[in-house]
Amino acid sequence: MAEISRGERRAGLVNGFAAYGMWGLVPLFWPLLKPAGSLEILAHRMAWSLVFVAVSLALVRRWAWAGELLRQPRRLALVTVAAAVITVNWGVYIWAVNAGHVVEASLGYFINPLVTIAMGVLLLKERLRPAQWTAVGVGLAAVVVLTVGYGQPPWISLVLAFSFATYGLVKKKVDLGGVESLAAETAIQFLPALGYLLWLAAHGESSFVNDGPGHAALLASTGIVTALPLVCFGAAAIRVPLSTLGLLQYLAPVFQFLLGILYFHEAMPAERWAGFALVWVALTLLTWDALRTAHRSARALAAASVPRPVPAVAETPTSQV
Repeated sequence: MAEISRGERRAGLVNGFAAYGMWGLVPLFWPLLKPAGSLEILAHRMAWSLVFVAVSLALVRRWAWAGELLRQPRRLALVTVAAAVITVNWGVYIWAVNAGHVVEASLGYFINPLVTIAMGVLLLKERLRPAQWTAVGVGLAAVVVLTVGYGQPPWISLVLAFSFATYGLVKKKVDLGGVESLAAETAIQFLPALGYLLWLAAHGESSFVNDGPGHAALLASTGIVTALPLVCFGAAAIRVPLSTLGLLQYLAPVFQFLLGILYFHEAMPAERWAGFALVWVALTLLTWDALRTAHRSARALAAASVPRPVPAVAETPTSQV
């Protein structure tokens, strides 16, 4: 990051705000696609995303990764797992928004960092610092409070958080770029999605066919809505520090939460406020700990890079005869 100019960092911040802003405002888009059901919207999202990223990759002529991936069955299997997990995530999120659960969906992305940390401990045997343990404990307390408030566990939030955390874990092992990864995943999703859309059309239940060109264009634009934020995120990731991206990631659930309350007028009883407050306390602890650790690491690195003075060698006095 030291070699990146101020202009490049500014461009990275703009792209970061754009990516997380679009992800945060996407609940405004899914209701526009009614009367299409959640499964039809999901299928269109999978199919048109492949079209969009394939055109993008064709323009930049970046296909070498595909041949390498096909020759590595283990990575291909991981991509298949990632495609399955993100399908669950997308489907639940679309259904939640169109069913009036925007606030609960936003909670899923608030608690996602806590779930990611917990999975690191359980699956990767990572060791947590005391502040991280405290944050995870506060997050568990928040889930208990919300369970009491809802009368049942916040299933939508938990499914979104665990599916996205799993997706992130698998993608880390696959080690593909953002657009390339989306292309591989949607290529796996494409045939099932297309088959479902053709089945709807054959049974006269396709809103893409039945509800006019405007509605069809909106369904086709799901590919742009999916891929464009990812392109902006990729542009940000190479220009700004990870600590900055870590802070920007909270923009999306904050926007979703505000939309749920102010635009969709979803209820927020006292126990739900209490649960969200606990989650925010946990995230504040995580952010403080991450910034403190990054600051210490930067200071240690700076200290290590300062050349140490070479001690002067005392000259041996010359013997006088």
